[in-house]
Amino acid sequence: MTIHEPRTRHGDASDGAGPLGRATSRLDGPAKITGRATYALENHPAGLVHAVMIQATVGAGRVLSIEVETAKASPGVLLVLTPETAIELREAANPFGAPARDRAYCPFATEVTYNGQQVAAVVAETFEQATAAAALVVVHYDEGPVVPDFHAENAGAGHPMDRASVEWGEAETALAEAPVQIEATYLTPREYNVPIEPHGLVAEWEGDRLTVHEPSQWVDGMARTYAEWFAIPFENVRIVSPFIGGGFGSKALSLPHGAIAAMAAKMLGRPVKLAVTRPQTFTAYGGRPATRQTLKIGATKEGKLLSIVQTGANETSIGAAKLEPLGSVTTLMYAVPHLSTRQTVVPVNTVEPGALRAPGENPSAYGLECAMDELAYAVGVDPLALRLLNYAEEDPQARKPWSTRRLREAFAAGGEAFGWARRTMAPRSMREGRDLVGWGLAAGTYPVRRTPGEAMVRLLADGTAEVLSSAIDMGTGTYTILAQTAADALGLPVERVAVTLGDSRLPRAPVAGGSQLANLMTAAVQKAALAVREELVGLAINAPASPLAGAQANDLEIENGELRLPRATGDGLPIAALMRAIGRDSIEALRDNLKDGATAKDRFDNFTSVSGMRSPTDGDHSLHSWCAHFVEVRVDEDFGTVRVSRVVSGLDSGRLYNPKLAESQWNGGIVMGIGQALLEEGVVDPRDGRILNANLADYMIPTNADIPEIRTISVGVPDFEASALGGKAVGELAIVGVAPAIANAVFHATGKRIRHLPITLETLL
Repeated sequence: MTIHEPRTRHGDASDGAGPLGRATSRLDGPAKITGRATYALENHPAGLVHAVMIQATVGAGRVLSIEVETAKASPGVLLVLTPETAIELREAANPFGAPARDRAYCPFATEVTYNGQQVAAVVAETFEQATAAAALVVVHYDEGPVVPDFHAENAGAGHPMDRASVEWGEAETALAEAPVQIEATYLTPREYNVPIEPHGLVAEWEGDRLTVHEPSQWVDGMARTYAEWFAIPFENVRIVSPFIGGGFGSKALSLPHGAIAAMAAKMLGRPVKLAVTRPQTFTAYGGRPATRQTLKIGATKEGKLLSIVQTGANETSIGAAKLEPLGSVTTLMYAVPHLSTRQTVVPVNTVEPGALRAPGENPSAYGLECAMDELAYAVGVDPLALRLLNYAEEDPQARKPWSTRRLREAFAAGGEAFGWARRTMAPRSMREGRDLVGWGLAAGTYPVRRTPGEAMVRLLADGTAEVLSSAIDMGTGTYTILAQTAADALGLPVERVAVTLGDSRLPRAPVAGGSQLANLMTAAVQKAALAVREELVGLAINAPASPLAGAQANDLEIENGELRLPRATGDGLPIAALMRAIGRDSIEALRDNLKDGATAKDRFDNFTSVSGMRSPTDGDHSLHSWCAHFVEVRVDEDFGTVRVSRVVSGLDSGRLYNPKLAESQWNGGIVMGIGQALLEEGVVDPRDGRILNANLADYMIPTNADIPEIRTISVGVPDFEASALGGKAVGELAIVGVAPAIANAVFHATGKRIRHLPITLETLL
């Protein structure tokens, strides 16, 4: 869908410059609130039928047989899919660029490895008919022993992940010799993405061409998977995803339910809709795995770090080694001369874990920042002063300078706005009535990841412009900032730029993950828009029919959709008038920020795998965003209930392309951090591995009543090492550090150190 809002109200630019950098309201906002925005499952092609998945009810075992005759005879039923009746698909390449193995793929399990795994599906004329028939399918199992989670006695020690091991100095020796030593173990439970828009799709075939309407954070990567599953050319698959109702990492990959719907559509010759139910969302895709980490810290009596020794583990699924890197912040945040971090993954009967906002950095910061608070109390130093004492002036692992690191400024601005200097050190020393008041802080970071992108910019005869890209907008503001970028480069008002996104037929973009999309796509759009501007100016001064023929290029200015000479009086020449005079319908440019000389294979791999993603230390600098969270909690002394009453955060995300949207993303991350600290927990039945709270009634997430006043303060400066336009990571930064800041505040309020999340009434009483 093209977003082109005729009258978009926007605020003032902080520096008085053009549209980029202004607090512009979302261009897609009116379409969403008026219902004109069409989401994937709202597509209803002619002849549409409905698929419903059937999931395993055991946690481990073998499918012996599936009784389908009663279901097949039910009203409206068109097809019952099982491993025996499914057409053969081919295995697809993984997203990291490893080629596909030459073997068959079936989205239905015959060997069950987790409760809720897909074992069959029913397709019927209506959703209600498919649901009723699915309930009639009987699956017989030979059940096996279940490892419900990594706390179970039969879980085992796990498998070492050597790639997650980092060592420098003599960590064990320095720890043993340190005057002050602390040791603690920190636990986080399973957490789930639970976007308000469930997963699902509408799949339709025309011959050997497949069109899929599916919420997607990566339309090109998903198109590759579908193409390889069905052994058809990549160009024969079209993924359409103009709007996404939240993803948080869960909608970046094609999943078994997608294969099931596309398979059914091919077998029936009719479009098929498969809507993943809310309970199925908890097993159709894995969220953040449970983690366990032990931190041993050695320091001087003044609190100067001497050594950190970290051992960690996370759950993974049977047959997979999904890593939630618990050392990602530990190795980065503070100056420490000796460090060792090692990690294992423990296979359990669960769906393969996936990405959930700031995977790795989030639980890593929880352990480290709680441990730093414990160290502060062990040496009697203010927690903020302790962090400044151990400030890292360069990347302690890569031994490279930071591109920019405004963490000191985040501490200063956040602490002053919060009033940290008024904090008393002793636990239980601040109260208001029956409420114990606690103040806690924690730091956070998120890396700058970089993958090239591509965009087309087209200037039309009426003086408006179009931006075209397969990049997506899942509520983060892509439509708006790309319109601002093009408007800024072309000298147009924002309301005269239309943006079309979320279609794999458009110029390509990599995955919208790792908080990279804004930086890479603004760079590509600016490059294309400047090429269009250059051609426009060339035509203005060289075309014989141009009213500005003979002028010097350096003398021409373009502002508010008009070309003018600096000293000219009166109105300028509208772009539309120039286009009419020279007889041009459009000027367009397709540009990317791939390396010079990139081959067709390089381009394909870049946009359909993450093989081209550059690490934050690929180059002369270490590139990261930074934040500092200051949190106030109130704990009811009688009932033990915890309420976050105030949050102030200083954040360094470099240049902000749209402060209003950046603030929205920061607030969202902080809200999710509050949920992580106090509410969210996947509860597993130890008998069969079933998730007991696979719904939004029992899986608790924050509501408006749980959220206090949040104040975010930008302390960033443009960082042109990090990106072409100076921005750094925004979307995933703000969740990092929120949970430990709350845990530290709870300790300050109560004197009880809670080392496992979520912090509940039961843990405090």
